[in-house]
Amino acid sequence: MTYKIVQNGESRSFPQGSSFLEGGADDGDVIIYLGAPHVADDSKAAILVELDTECLGAHTGEDSGREGSNVLGFARYCNGNDAPSDLVELVRQPNTPSTAIEAARKVFEDAGFEVSVCADQMGRIIDRLVRPKYNMALKFLDEGLATAEDMDLTCRLGLGYRDGPIERVVRGDLARHFDIATSLFQASGAATDAPARRAVVAKQREQK
Repeated sequence: MTYKIVQNGESRSFPQGSSFLEGGADDGDVIIYLGAPHVADDSKAAILVELDTECLGAHTGEDSGREGSNVLGFARYCNGNDAPSDLVELVRQPNTPSTAIEAARKVFEDAGFEVSVCADQMGRIIDRLVRPKYNMALKFLDEGLATAEDMDLTCRLGLGYRDGPIERVVRGDLARHFDIATSLFQASGAATDAPARRAVVAKQREQK
């Protein structure tokens, strides 16, 4: 499955020097848009749009639950400025054809990535799972339940995590956490999604 990349600016999923960028062709069965407005083309097996915190519907429009075409969204997960992981979250809409999903999956899997398919919901899978946990850990820190070092140590040794929640969210940038948690909170209204105080402070300092 061949692919063409249309890029405008930096990509969070594929930084400069990525072998995936090098593998793009002058044309392809699949067109991948990185920071550039997508162009509809029904002749392609799939059209992929890189997402940040927004939903795919922000690019395609929506139609009362009937939306879906050969246009899919995707994001390669990374924690802040850490190197991107090998996981690609592939975003479908209710009526996305299975042929388009499989074409998109094949492009990424052929390049060595793992692919998880999810519905077009704010935060996709990973952020909806981890952001509330980061908020809770930051809240525990404010409440004096434990030091950052003790919470991180507990999660590493007790739960087998590679790193603890405080060190991970701080390394990933608290201001960035604020942006993601805010988008989740605006969509869900759930208190667990609201950015923790320390993330609010980090965002305020960034804006000075």
